[in-house]
Amino acid sequence: MIQAKGIEKSFGDLKVLKGIDFSIEKAEVVAIMGASGAGKSTLLQILGTLSTPDSGSLVIDGTPVLGLGAKELSSFRGKKIGFVFQAHHLLPEFSAVENVMIPALIAGVSASKARAKAEKLLAEVGLGARLSHKPSQLSGGEQQRVAIARALINDPAVLFADEPSGNLDSVTKAEIHQLFFDLRERLGQTIVIVTHDPELASLCDRTLNMKDGLFV
Repeated sequence: MIQAKGIEKSFGDLKVLKGIDFSIEKAEVVAIMGASGAGKSTLLQILGTLSTPDSGSLVIDGTPVLGLGAKELSSFRGKKIGFVFQAHHLLPEFSAVENVMIPALIAGVSASKARAKAEKLLAEVGLGARLSHKPSQLSGGEQQRVAIARALINDPAVLFADEPSGNLDSVTKAEIHQLFFDLRERLGQTIVIVTHDPELASLCDRTLNMKDGLFV
């Protein structure tokens, strides 16, 4: 699903990534761990096409993405990649179902189809009874479930999660962790998770540890 080779990235004189090779198979769940400053989030941004490496190659779902123009890349990202961050980034004035619909509407899906799919996804993540609630009316765990449903609305090839349970209590955290693996079982979803949580990493198919811009 992803094949990255020789990924390097510097910010000024600081070399953050020093020749990373990374691959993941379809329906695999991989954790990336390491201390702060190891380069995890920078790598995730490059794999998610939000940032461009200084050198290396990156193929996602058969497409060499580094050769795409800005417009093509934006379209590819919208259709093929889903993101879940530690902060939910939900729009406060919109309901749960409206928040989930937004990426589908941007991709050109009709409002009726987007709503139907959003409602189905919210039911799958356990929020079928909370469709009309706004983020302020939802718990932190519920907000993260909305964010996960939103990330899945366009059937992404890969779901990237950056510290997805970092702000949650232990019970809610365990529920969110289980949800990722339920999605893999039900949808065949490929998932890359950056985490400091050894409990979450232990559930994954593989854990890769980063130190000073390299896997160790």
